[in-house]
Amino acid sequence: MPKPGYRAYAFVLLAGAAGRAAAAAPAAAAAATGPTLPAGSILQVVAGLAAVLAMVWAIAWLLKRFSPVHGSRSGLIRVVGGAALGQRERIVVVEIGGTWLLLGVAPGQVRTLHAMPRTEAAVAPGVPAPEAAGFASWLRRMTEKRQS
Repeated sequence: MPKPGYRAYAFVLLAGAAGRAAAAAPAAAAAATGPTLPAGSILQVVAGLAAVLAMVWAIAWLLKRFSPVHGSRSGLIRVVGGAALGQRERIVVVEIGGTWLLLGVAPGQVRTLHAMPRTEAAVAPGVPAPEAAGFASWLRRMTEKRQS
């Protein structure tokens, strides 16, 4: 079998160099003019982002809508009311069965302060009921002050 000559080696080297030059020409032209993005690809990215955000919103809505409610009203324990005593301390009235418990709540501990039978009226007779907190009651008070 004859040995390949220098001509075959030269042909392979020239073919490889020509292939590299042909591949480098478009890259050099793109580098000289800067990267360009067609409008279709930008629109595709924006549409994809909108689709992902819509899916996240839909999943959050479904979870909120169909997740079981923690602390349902038909449960054994119901919080009747509470008040803040300090930055971290609170008192809370909790109804368990037919008993109301007055609890002192602080970071890391809960103590029973008083136990009493459940009453129908949360406010003692002769004491006016506190107004509901919120914007409506605030607006009502402010308009009454202006009229007086």
